[in-house]
Amino acid sequence: MAKYRLVLLRHGEGAWTKENRFCSWVDQKLSSDGIKEAQNCGRHLKALGFEFDLVFTSVLSRSIQTAWLILEEMGQEWVPIQSSWRLNERHYGALIGLNRAEMALNHGEEQVKLWRRSYDVTPPPISESHPYYEEICNDRRYKCSDVPQENLPKAESLKDVLERLLPYWNEKIVPELKSGKMILISAHGNSSRALLKHIEGISDEDIINLTLPTGVPILLELDENLRPLGPHQFLGDQEAIQAAIKKVEDQGKVKSAEK
Repeated sequence: MAKYRLVLLRHGEGAWTKENRFCSWVDQKLSSDGIKEAQNCGRHLKALGFEFDLVFTSVLSRSIQTAWLILEEMGQEWVPIQSSWRLNERHYGALIGLNRAEMALNHGEEQVKLWRRSYDVTPPPISESHPYYEEICNDRRYKCSDVPQENLPKAESLKDVLERLLPYWNEKIVPELKSGKMILISAHGNSSRALLKHIEGISDEDIINLTLPTGVPILLELDENLRPLGPHQFLGDQEAIQAAIKKVEDQGKVKSAEK
């Protein structure tokens, strides 16, 4: 019998996800398909009888918008939401804005997979000449963060994401879980992967093979020590979920016409 239950998900499809570009800390809203994914997620969670007490999001709009849509579909708009940069997507540095398939063509699929999925490989940092430097580095939302703006990352590996996420998990989310609250975390592909790596003890080598589709809720059932009672569960039509996972994996491959 689970002592605690937690629902985690990667936000619905964003505008740049559809364009197969590294979005990272650029603040994009959901695409029309992403809106539908979030709404469907809310309907499914409602049908399963979930009742949330608290929601955590990043400070990026696609994460927050997903949470809003889910709560609206569930009739739970009143549930409090707390947002932190520590749940942000991984900072992809100089890769931000680039097309993944084009990167695979130029640098090879294995290199792109390392940049996207490996644990401790960091891409080149964002520089002042980058077209999105000003938009990201001088964004007003980061003036409210718990570290000075100049100390925010300029590029991150998944290991870096986990290191900046863990203090928030331990100090903010864990106490709420242990108080008995049912929690939803609406995060991103890599912040969700980092958290799953920590909770489930996934090895540095195996984490490269963990792919999360957009808009699919993940249920974690935990014991009194917050250890998983079994592997995480994707909630929904399993065949459709596997197809969505393959779609994400294929983003980093050269298009067949280009091979």
